[in-house]
Amino acid sequence: MGQAEEPLLPAERHRTIQDVLEERHVVRVSTLSDLLGVSEVTVRRDLEALERRGFLERIHGGAVATRRMRSEPRYLDAMTTYPDEKRLIGRAAAQLVEPGDTLFLNGGTTTLEVFRHLATPDVKVVTNHVGIALESADREIELVLVGGHYRAPSNSLVGPFATENLRRVNATRAFIGAEGISRRSGMTTPSAVEAEIARMMIDGTSGEVILVADHSKMGTVADFVIVGLDRVDRLVTDGGIDREYRQGLEEAGLDVMVADELVGSGRER
Repeated sequence: MGQAEEPLLPAERHRTIQDVLEERHVVRVSTLSDLLGVSEVTVRRDLEALERRGFLERIHGGAVATRRMRSEPRYLDAMTTYPDEKRLIGRAAAQLVEPGDTLFLNGGTTTLEVFRHLATPDVKVVTNHVGIALESADREIELVLVGGHYRAPSNSLVGPFATENLRRVNATRAFIGAEGISRRSGMTTPSAVEAEIARMMIDGTSGEVILVADHSKMGTVADFVIVGLDRVDRLVTDGGIDREYRQGLEEAGLDVMVADELVGSGRER
């Protein structure tokens, strides 16, 4: 009869959990319990410890890896990342606009898709997004482009001129893009000035604040916090979002709309 294996030490279990999450991104408590040879109660304690250290986020029945965004993607690179998903998100999000709305749209490739799909009459758009301004020439939409310093990575305007103009606007609805979405860290972005613009738009919105982001942003954390998810009313994303992660966001009070489901079910207006 062979000698029983020594149980793993907590540090060894933590390392194993991190390795599994690095490979799979999402893992269930039951899977880790079988893999580590410990009870689910022990696994949950391990996940709590790793969450406190910022390595993961606990979700219903498991955990998802936290990815740190090390650098800001170039705007042209972002344009070619998940373009079909972003078009679906933009199309679904644009259906939420009501006649007479004044909209905030911040910089980013997904908010550009929201603008491209706007068809509601009597809408005013206030934005720092240069790309949106360039595409507004042949549109019957009143557009206000805030001034400021041009940032190529986001194709947008930032700085004191932009923030001063934003203080003078009360929007009825805001569509905000972000590089990172995390239950623990909220909406994040690699740029402090971009975070300031998005935060001011949210603060200046009397109605819905709608986060538009593809599934790759889930569980990602960048350096600068825009707001916590408690300041967001709705997330519009695509069908690539992990089912458990979606459930965790909904349990936290966020209304999650999956664009693929809306298009497939004919629920668009």
